[in-house]
Amino acid sequence: MTSPPAPRLPLILLRLITATVTLLALLQVMLAGSFLNGTYDSLKAHEGTAMTLSTALLIQLVVAVLVRRPGRGPQWPLWSTAGLTAAVVAQIVSGYGRALGVHITLGVLTVSGVLFVLVGTWRLPLPAPAGRRPAEEDGAGRLPRPGGPVEVAR
Repeated sequence: MTSPPAPRLPLILLRLITATVTLLALLQVMLAGSFLNGTYDSLKAHEGTAMTLSTALLIQLVVAVLVRRPGRGPQWPLWSTAGLTAAVVAQIVSGYGRALGVHITLGVLTVSGVLFVLVGTWRLPLPAPAGRRPAEEDGAGRLPRPGGPVEVAR
């Protein structure tokens, strides 16, 4: 069962915020590695980036609600963002509690989830701007499906 297309502007905002969240999550990995290599100043930056990441995920949660609005877009961005937000809160708690086994394992899972949400968000079809004919009608902007016949102009 396919879900209805998401509205254009909230979907663009979702793409932007998921890209931002991904960059912050990857920065977290780099800062953690730097700390483990002996650069102890990286721990303070790791803490600050965690707070920024949690704020960005709250923004992503609001945008996911705008994408989902009843009958307008898919549900999975909302539920996956809610799960990621809970995971980052658990990350912060386990980090302050120095439960490194939980913190590192959950960190790997969180970064993986962030990457899956990023890819899924960018795979959602972006509707044509208002007042413009869809690509299916004018034949522009579409590549042939893999495995289908390909016509070659001579």
